[in-house]
Amino acid sequence: MNTNSELNYRLFVQAEENFTRTELRSEFSRYDDIKNGDLEKVKANIVEIKAHYYEGKGMLSDNLLRNNQYHFAIGVGIIARICIDGGMDHNTAYTLSDIYIRRCDKCRQPQEIIELTEMMMLDFTHRMAQLRKTPAVSMHVRRTVEYIYNNLHKNLTLKMAAEHEGLDESYLSKIFSKEVGVPIKAYILRAKITTAQNILIFSDFSIANIAYSLGFSSQSTFAAAFKKTTGVTPMQYRIRYGANNIYIYKNMKM
Repeated sequence: MNTNSELNYRLFVQAEENFTRTELRSEFSRYDDIKNGDLEKVKANIVEIKAHYYEGKGMLSDNLLRNNQYHFAIGVGIIARICIDGGMDHNTAYTLSDIYIRRCDKCRQPQEIIELTEMMMLDFTHRMAQLRKTPAVSMHVRRTVEYIYNNLHKNLTLKMAAEHEGLDESYLSKIFSKEVGVPIKAYILRAKITTAQNILIFSDFSIANIAYSLGFSSQSTFAAAFKKTTGVTPMQYRIRYGANNIYIYKNMKM
């Protein structure tokens, strides 16, 4: 689809209206404040954002509520990725992003989304501030964690992770256990089970499909690992928590 005509028209209209987008450096400086866990700067940024919320933003929809929802989804997605780069656990960042997008979807007034933006920014910042108090994780371990989450569909092993990182198996095993606090095999299983929990709650995928999509050899193997970790079977978990997502999210509120 050729968008040149529409692009040229929109650029012309923006020029006529003296519309100027937020400078990229300024925008990412605010993201860096969240990444660095700088609560005071983020609070100051929020005051500025709320006072000039619509300045420097494109109109993504003629419907103001939908426009705010689109901007919120873009913003929280960027913040999640920025925080992962800063050391936040991959699954934590993306799941937190999902939670806030679903809350945003339930908003019925544009102003509610502006208030939710403040809550979301402070939540990520608080978490990053806490993360800064823990010992730094090495680049090898960070990349290994990223590799694990990008390959949950595989039957992951220590050997595969070590080869990907170009390290000796025993060395990767040693530094991973020391920095993360659990052996890499246990971390892989925990990542798979945590992901399975989210899929069971927020989708209607069959348990067999979930098992195979997460690299388990069979549904029974998956069910056994899931019960050992959570205390219940996948079906029991879905019945207990998946039947009423609104209840779950109310209990997730700060």
